[in-house]
Amino acid sequence: MTGRPPVADLATWQQARDALLVREKAHTREGDAIAAERRKLPMVEFDGKVEVVGAEGPVPFVELFQGRDELVVYKHMWWDGAPHQGQCEGCTHVPWHFDNAAYLNARGVSFAMLTTGAWDEVAPFVEFMGYTQPWYSVRGVDGPAGGDMGYLTSYLRDGDRTFLTYSTTARGCERVNGSLALLDMTVRGRGEVWEQHPEGWPEPRPAGWFWRTNADGDSSWGEDSRPVPQWTRPGATPVRTLGRQGHCH
Repeated sequence: MTGRPPVADLATWQQARDALLVREKAHTREGDAIAAERRKLPMVEFDGKVEVVGAEGPVPFVELFQGRDELVVYKHMWWDGAPHQGQCEGCTHVPWHFDNAAYLNARGVSFAMLTTGAWDEVAPFVEFMGYTQPWYSVRGVDGPAGGDMGYLTSYLRDGDRTFLTYSTTARGCERVNGSLALLDMTVRGRGEVWEQHPEGWPEPRPAGWFWRTNADGDSSWGEDSRPVPQWTRPGATPVRTLGRQGHCH
């Protein structure tokens, strides 16, 4: 039998599961140790009075803390002039998997989305997607308050002083995407080429193959595609233009 794990009795399964648990526990403890080192990183002070633009117009960056001492943001990439379906499919996974900051707020942490898109383009996109967390345009803002997009970034406030404390790189954003964590628990995994797959498993695909689909639900990076969550939105129809070239992930 190929393409499936071997079949065993429950006792044999439990023995193998217990052996793997030793490695899982070590991985968890190492993650805790890394988090402890993350908390020791030095901070970078920046001007919290720099203005960003949100639903209420221009506001100083420090207002994103909403009076709390800490702030986590996701920096969403943006394609100028592109329709909704042409926006970044990779960035879509973070706001789509994070709809409520109640638990963060209870620990004194606020959450917001930042993007380099002009607000007059960003606002209708946010409305179409149904996002409930606050979004802000950081167009033209450099340094810790703006900078490169595609990352989770954390900040600390001390009165009117604001500090950059941490920022992810590359796959660091995956911690927000519960779907990827669940896929990692399944037999088939994510089905991507970088994973280790036993002989006989379905042929793996390039990373992110399931981020965009056409109206029939088939994986597609073509002009007929949208980021997967968009097909759940009212008024989402088949399209034939992305309004930009290439894709980001």
